[in-house]
Amino acid sequence: MSFEFEYELLRELTEARGVPGYEDRVRRIVRREFADSVDRIRTDAMGNVVGTIDGGADYAVAIAAHMDEIGFMVRHVDDDGFVRVDPLGGFDARVLRAQRVTVHGEEDLTGVIGSLPPHTLSEEAKRTDEEVSDVYVDLGRDAETIGDVVSVGDLVTLDQTTTRMGDRVTGKALDDRVCLFAMLEAANRIENPDVTVHFAATVQEEVGLRGARALGVDIDPDLAVALDVTVANDVPQMGDAADAVTELGEGAAIKLKDSSVITSPKVHRRLTNVAESAGIDHQREVLPSGGTDTAGFQATHGAKPVGAISIPTRYLHTVTEVADGEDIAATIDLLTAFLESETGEHDYTL
Repeated sequence: MSFEFEYELLRELTEARGVPGYEDRVRRIVRREFADSVDRIRTDAMGNVVGTIDGGADYAVAIAAHMDEIGFMVRHVDDDGFVRVDPLGGFDARVLRAQRVTVHGEEDLTGVIGSLPPHTLSEEAKRTDEEVSDVYVDLGRDAETIGDVVSVGDLVTLDQTTTRMGDRVTGKALDDRVCLFAMLEAANRIENPDVTVHFAATVQEEVGLRGARALGVDIDPDLAVALDVTVANDVPQMGDAADAVTELGEGAAIKLKDSSVITSPKVHRRLTNVAESAGIDHQREVLPSGGTDTAGFQATHGAKPVGAISIPTRYLHTVTEVADGEDIAATIDLLTAFLESETGEHDYTL
């Protein structure tokens, strides 16, 4: 398959480093890409970037995708030079053992998260669940050297490249850079919309939807649609098909609910109608656990109609997240078609 989008931009976005509150490297890419596709760009005090395309109607739609990825902050460097960290976002400690990381100190240093070999573990240790607080980073240098370049508060990111895997793509931070990419692609395709569209690259979603909550007040849209990845548990270990949530290759996922939001029925119905009319592959998403920027916009400046489009992704919050090229393309197509058909006259009230 030949991806029908700019794969190199997707790779650049996913490989960039940007933990919550420190999304600078990603923000530079977003501003660069907005330069030729929107009428104006602004960045707020939190670091959210908004690229606006002005429309003719007195009606505004916000499209949001978050820039931040899960990572860590240094909380202690011990006398032997080992680095202890505090998580920025939700981790399963089991997937952290033996991972390679980058510590962003006075210079970028490659390190590994320590993992004892099974030969030396006691039976009790083998049965004990590891906590994120137990994680330490080995930088392969003596304590004096580490002390000169690493300090409390320095950032730590997981180290992984992005690569093609058949018709799919795998790497770190597809959550949510693959949706950020979809938003940038839609912004580039849309010309002369009837309504004003605010394309918002948000910050600090992984630590509580903080950027979107602030931004919902600042831009006060009439309608908001968030883009994020969603669970695709269509893998052998999931015995119950009901727990899969979505399936790779079945199209863009139109969200009905997650643990943070119930999307507005008239919004998700119109998303479905647009997809059906345009022949865009799509599926429904009911996510039992997890939240997105959708909720951040819903009630920050009075009640707002909200919707969400998700890209099915396997192995979330690991460095081997996997998304399907056709699902990415379908998401770009659906978002573009939805915005091009938005006139500001659709009634989303209940």
